[in-house]
Amino acid sequence: MSTHSTPSSKRPDATMMIVYLLLVVFAAITLVPFVYLIFSAFKSQDTFFSFVLWPTDGAWYQVDWDGFTISHWKTLFLEAGILRATVNSFFISSITAILATLFSAMGGYALAKYRFTGRAIVTWVVLGSLAIPFALLIAPGYQLLYWLGLLDTYTGLILPGVAPAFGVYLFRQAFISSLPDALIEAARIDGCSDVRIFFQIALPMVRPMVGAFLLITYLATWNNFISPQIVIQSADKLPLSVFVAQLRTPYGTQYGLIMAGTLVAIAPVLILFLLLQRDFIAGLTAGAVKG
Repeated sequence: MSTHSTPSSKRPDATMMIVYLLLVVFAAITLVPFVYLIFSAFKSQDTFFSFVLWPTDGAWYQVDWDGFTISHWKTLFLEAGILRATVNSFFISSITAILATLFSAMGGYALAKYRFTGRAIVTWVVLGSLAIPFALLIAPGYQLLYWLGLLDTYTGLILPGVAPAFGVYLFRQAFISSLPDALIEAARIDGCSDVRIFFQIALPMVRPMVGAFLLITYLATWNNFISPQIVIQSADKLPLSVFVAQLRTPYGTQYGLIMAGTLVAIAPVLILFLLLQRDFIAGLTAGAVKG
């Protein structure tokens, strides 16, 4: 009995080709702003608004190299002091991300695996605090930092973000779904302390969530624009997000300079995301499939 190929057997291949084609189109659309940013960071002030991408001399493929300049980069690194702002952002983002991940994991582990009086109330308080808008916390947060004498300090900028309610509840759910109580009991029978159980057993069980939350917190702190302007008052302590915004002056706006600063600001976090994207995706999908 002879077998004949049917049109339906070729449909999956055609479907996948259409899907890949759409993905390529969407990827190209996504990359357009980055391409525009790169070319704009090197265009002179005279050619910035004259051409969409690169300066041309007639046809689109005839590049006018005189329309490019590196003066923006010299201004950023030699005059404006962007290196100092970059170091500030690295320091603030790294410390905040590490402490927030550690303390959120500790709080989530305690709510998930410890039995104590008032645990349900604490859980509801953590969950309810997620509904409070950030804008409502600006004034009381500023007053509290003023009373503690933490204004214009890195501590005043880092301390409010070391135990976010979102992180505590996120790790609580992760520990409930990924860490069996029997495993903790077995470790205690073997003589493990609570600290050792947390660091050697509990944290490795939610490693994808740790990587994802670490990346989320790092990106959020790196891009934080409002809090540094409220807490930090010294120009030499400002992070990169505020530094780039202050490149605009009352006497004029050098758009190429702002584009160059923006490119410097997004390059480190873009590289970090590409390096940790597997853990990020795994952490977001953790617990979605039970098996």
